[in-house]
Amino acid sequence: MTEPDPSRNSILSADAEDLDLRLAAVEALWALERDPTDAVPRLTTLLDTRKQRDAVEALGRIGAPAAAALPALRQMLQDDYEWTRLHAAAAIHDIAGPTEANTVVPVLLEAWEKNDSTTNHVLECLQRMGPAATPALPRIHAELARPRRSGGFFGSVEDDEALQHTARAVIDQLA
Repeated sequence: MTEPDPSRNSILSADAEDLDLRLAAVEALWALERDPTDAVPRLTTLLDTRKQRDAVEALGRIGAPAAAALPALRQMLQDDYEWTRLHAAAAIHDIAGPTEANTVVPVLLEAWEKNDSTTNHVLECLQRMGPAATPALPRIHAELARPRRSGGFFGSVEDDEALQHTARAVIDQLA
């Protein structure tokens, strides 16, 4: 008796109607096979579903091999919702790297300006960007100078300390 092939089960589930199952299967498929020709198109089809954010984040984790998804992610930068734009911009950077900084940084700063709750996510992306995040330095300094900083979901001391830590790490990285 032969052992069942886990990648075969993932392939079968990667086209399931249940979006949670489909996403999990595609992520498993990527983990097993590392084949962007199989995983990236399946994740791209999830960009028009309620699993959009998860699919965007998965594409970002794949990185450069997910380049085929860049046109769809760039389209998402036109969305009305700042969180959608933020996640798409972060994934674009994670896939295409510093060459996209002129596109990504303004989107991140706009999301941050529009919605304080995005602060931690924006700072985390800026930290991943390294030197390409330099145009964001004035906004980071301004945030640290505020007596009551934005970010986090509940404004707790822990959230504020995490925000300060990440902001200072970005500044130190760019200094």
